[in-house]
Amino acid sequence: MSLRGSRIALRTSMLSAAILLVGVAYLTGDYLVFHFQEREAQSRIEEYESRVGTEAAIAERLHAERERITGISLARKARNRVVAWVLLVAGALLVGSVKWYRSRRPQANPELEALVAERFAIPPSNGRRPASRLVSPPPEAAAADEADVAFVDELVERLGRNREAAIPMLQAIQQHYRYLPDEALRRVCRLTEITPAQIAGTSSFYAQFRRSPVGRYVVRVCHGTACHVAGAEQITGELRRHLEIADDQDTDPRRRFTLDAVACVGCCSLAPVMMIEEETAGRLTPASARQVLDSLGADA
Repeated sequence: MSLRGSRIALRTSMLSAAILLVGVAYLTGDYLVFHFQEREAQSRIEEYESRVGTEAAIAERLHAERERITGISLARKARNRVVAWVLLVAGALLVGSVKWYRSRRPQANPELEALVAERFAIPPSNGRRPASRLVSPPPEAAAADEADVAFVDELVERLGRNREAAIPMLQAIQQHYRYLPDEALRRVCRLTEITPAQIAGTSSFYAQFRRSPVGRYVVRVCHGTACHVAGAEQITGELRRHLEIADDQDTDPRRRFTLDAVACVGCCSLAPVMMIEEETAGRLTPASARQVLDSLGADA
């Protein structure tokens, strides 16, 4: 059906183009012929006007010649009006048929590997890899048992020991470790007036806080309205299956990727969208999203 539609569109565009060429050629020829006839008629009229005073019969010829020229001019205007409408319709038909043909013509899709390489600065082949634009996690973000609690001591001295410092302290800890390590939280409770119950309530109430280690890359799949309609659920499901992430987990076993479903990333025109750290990838399909992670995971 698509091939038949392409043929119809192509033939329509060719016919419209031919009509336009014929119409333009007709208007050009008609103008030249009328200009030549008008010059001859004007010469005869001038001759008749010079003789009308001496020959009575010339007056009738002069009147007849003027009527003939007027009739030719009116007929020409009527024909040109019809031709102009034909050209207008043919032009609109040409534009529409060309657009139709181009929309049905199969387009060569760019290589997905090249798109990934361009977006995330990863080479499409086994060449030398340029520096990635993705932000690598700090070395402090290894595991909870290896948390550098010296950072917590400095944080307490800077933010204070009152209960009011709980939220900014948790934000600073998460920014440093990329999650909230248990050892760091226990250190906070020992050094400040902040209680374990307050930490548990605050960290569970605000979605920004994480209580488990994250992978090297945090992948946020947008599930806003536009992305949801465009297939965000299928993309998330495919990534979880491909990364072998358990139902009660959000990080793959090799700690390469942490998968989050977020409300909106503000790129509705690129739906469906996902963000890897600070980079955005849009107009995804389950296959292309998987390909992006594979390209990054090979370098992880």
